[in-house]
Amino acid sequence: MLDEVPVGLLVTDARGDITSVNATLCTWSGYGAQELVGGKKLQDLFTVGGRIFYLTHWMPILQVQGSISEVKFDLQRGDGGVVTVMLNAVRKGAGAAAYDVVSLIVAEERNKYERQLVFERKRSEELAQKQLREAEDRALFAEQMVGIVSHDLRNPLAAIAMGAATIGRDATLGARHAKVLDNIQRSSHRARRLIDELLDFTLIRVGHGLTVALKPANLHELVGQLVEELKLAFPAYLISHSAQGPGACVVDADRIAQLLGNLVANAVTYGQPGGPITVTSWGDGGECVLMVHNLGEPIPEAMLGRVFEPLVRGGTPDHSKRSVGLGLFIVKAIAEAHGGSVTVTSSREQGTAFKFVFAC
Repeated sequence: MLDEVPVGLLVTDARGDITSVNATLCTWSGYGAQELVGGKKLQDLFTVGGRIFYLTHWMPILQVQGSISEVKFDLQRGDGGVVTVMLNAVRKGAGAAAYDVVSLIVAEERNKYERQLVFERKRSEELAQKQLREAEDRALFAEQMVGIVSHDLRNPLAAIAMGAATIGRDATLGARHAKVLDNIQRSSHRARRLIDELLDFTLIRVGHGLTVALKPANLHELVGQLVEELKLAFPAYLISHSAQGPGACVVDADRIAQLLGNLVANAVTYGQPGGPITVTSWGDGGECVLMVHNLGEPIPEAMLGRVFEPLVRGGTPDHSKRSVGLGLFIVKAIAEAHGGSVTVTSSREQGTAFKFVFAC
């Protein structure tokens, strides 16, 4: 049965003389069993380098450890050829009665595997380097786009806004032209807000994150001023402000204005048309809360967990009010930049509430 296994097997005595072999070993070595048993030592099957290793390392290790594994040797065939093999050996018995059981496996398949492993590792490293270069190129392109958006688009947009403001001061402007001018001003304001959102989105995506300039402020006073501005921006909606507790905090006032503007704009877009929007600022000296609440159709359950992801938009029949879906993504980034968090709850009975919580 041992003659049929695909592993070369042999037994040597304590001196290294071969006492038993199987047919597989005979085939690989090119020797007959009668030539090996009693006529050859194990070291006779090795090349010169293998014989030196056998005497200086193999035998001492077996005597000390009692076993040796995964040693690569070149097997010298009877016809002069060489076969690379992996050897494992175990010493049995002791003293003069000791003997070694040795197994051999042709290493060519192993060599192929190792070569393939080296090739795959090299290919993986090259692929990783390529992906890194592509990521760097994308980041550079994104930064270049930030420059284009911030300079090449903001400047002409500012010129449009200034031109509209100048025309608006003309007392002889008719009602029809005044309406057109109002549309221009609203559109330029919308475009400016969209540019700001795209800038912030790009900075977050390339790993720079949002910058904040934290300064001491009174949250209630800041939110109160912002609410008054939002009332002018959305005159068809009843926007109210409720202040509770001490308002001392440390925030970036401009970013808070951006956050609150996005939340109120979201309530206008998706809330009850003309319905009330309540802005609440609350503090207890340690934790501050800014919340925006509105009535109307609730956020669908399937979308509730994704509202803060980029490019996620809700459904509204008035497509002119829809944005590219970055507002709430920016809100979340602003909250995190302040070391806080933002959450949302929504139901038909209780309405929709976005709550920004941060340390005062």
